[in-house]
Amino acid sequence: MNPESSTPSAFIRRASADSIDSAAGERSLPSDIMDRGARRLRALALVYAFVFFMQTFVGSFLDPNVNEFESFHDWGVSTLSIVVALLVAWMTTRKNLSHTTIVYGGLVFQVVGSYGIAMAQYWGLYENLDYEFAHLEAFGLSWVAVWMLLFSIVVPTRLSRAFVAAVGSASSVPVVVSLSMKYGGTSIVLTPSQFVTALILPYVLVILMTHVGARAIYRLGREVAKAREMGSYHLVERLGVGGMGEVWRAEHRMLARPAAIKLIRPEVLGKGSRDSHATVLRRFEQEAQATASMRSPHTIVLYDFGVTNEGTFHYVMELLDGFDLETLIERFGPVPPERAIHFLRQACHSLAEAHASGLIHRDIKPANVYVCRYGRDVDFVKVLDFGLVKSQGVADRSSQVKLTADNVIGGTPAYMSPEQALGDQVLDGRSDIYALGCLGYWLVTGQLVFEGETPLRTIVMHTQDVPAPPSQRTELPIPADFEEIILRCLAKDPADRPQTADQLASELAACRSASEWTAEQAHEWWERHHPESSERPVFAKNT
Repeated sequence: MNPESSTPSAFIRRASADSIDSAAGERSLPSDIMDRGARRLRALALVYAFVFFMQTFVGSFLDPNVNEFESFHDWGVSTLSIVVALLVAWMTTRKNLSHTTIVYGGLVFQVVGSYGIAMAQYWGLYENLDYEFAHLEAFGLSWVAVWMLLFSIVVPTRLSRAFVAAVGSASSVPVVVSLSMKYGGTSIVLTPSQFVTALILPYVLVILMTHVGARAIYRLGREVAKAREMGSYHLVERLGVGGMGEVWRAEHRMLARPAAIKLIRPEVLGKGSRDSHATVLRRFEQEAQATASMRSPHTIVLYDFGVTNEGTFHYVMELLDGFDLETLIERFGPVPPERAIHFLRQACHSLAEAHASGLIHRDIKPANVYVCRYGRDVDFVKVLDFGLVKSQGVADRSSQVKLTADNVIGGTPAYMSPEQALGDQVLDGRSDIYALGCLGYWLVTGQLVFEGETPLRTIVMHTQDVPAPPSQRTELPIPADFEEIILRCLAKDPADRPQTADQLASELAACRSASEWTAEQAHEWWERHHPESSERPVFAKNT
């Protein structure tokens, strides 16, 4: 761990306002907020183009008394407005453009769009008509005001930039009316006082209103950014939500290294007295340190851990690019036995080290086993979420503190060993061996070993029912030697299973089909289904 994180309170402090680089502009806002702002800008641009198209071109076809093509003003302004709006919408789809560039483009569009609206509404107003005082009724707040207010909440940006854009937009009405009175045939002649009262003061109020809206949106984004500052890391995007908490994509404030941060909800740490909570927290810290000390390349790398002022425990882990095995099977279907063997042997490597250190995982399941692109390697397995690890030789009914909420059995019913479900035996690494059998069953069949109507019924089935052989649950051929290993892992009595993860790995390696999954096949699969630049890195679907 870093020296600054040797104590939880030192590691995780909410960043102060000064810790956010005000000169960075839009970079001080979370990227997901800016991404949503870009999507809203695209929607607004498309609506703008659609309204002009419907009003100018479709309206001319529907009403024979209206001819919008007599002069350039009749069709040119609408055409240019539509083209500009479509260009802005296209710009927001370009992944190579920075958020700042898109914001600048959006603000320019706000001003240009305001002039387009003002031209359509005021140019040539009452042309060739005698001026009457009642004509002043046309000068209330125009659609430009609505356009300005929309922009103040759609595009989050620095207040100085929002103010300049608002002033530029508000200038459209007095500028267009002035030019129209001089060059556009507008019959209305306004005195200076009427001009200020009708065309200046209302838009000063609109500028103030847009400033209030832009300030509220921008400050909200800054507050979100500050709330996501966790020591040296900044939370960027939520990747998953599960029973114990959330997983976020994060960035280190000084290093280029991306990371994933898992936040453990306070209630998972216990709801008892302060002493009980502190005891559970110490247990979590000890086991986080144990996880961080593991050196198997197939165990998720833990960079750091700590606890927030609100009592949320967190892990900082490496960010992976690939799929958890639950997503892999749901998206692409069962894998051939030789590939399943390849996955299971790597998982065994991780668990063998954990068991040798006196720890058992207790929650091996497809969502906690990740297959990824790792450097130049593909089909590389990482075992995740050691948050439920437990020292071997401790029965679940003992008085020692557990890492789950009160009266909740740790683990997942569909992958829970009989002794873990019953809680009447001393747990050891063979409980994880049972879960690996369930995992192998899922990989080659796409189905759970047992699936009851309720989680409790599923647990009972694991303690009593005999599993059907995988070959009876799938049309794919399952080699007899591999199937026999899976069924032995699923034995009710731990003594009938492979006794260690190393033994299980050796038996899997001895299967005839173990060498049939080659590196060439793996690279071909990844190039076809997950090209290196096709998707952003992800971490896990749930936690």
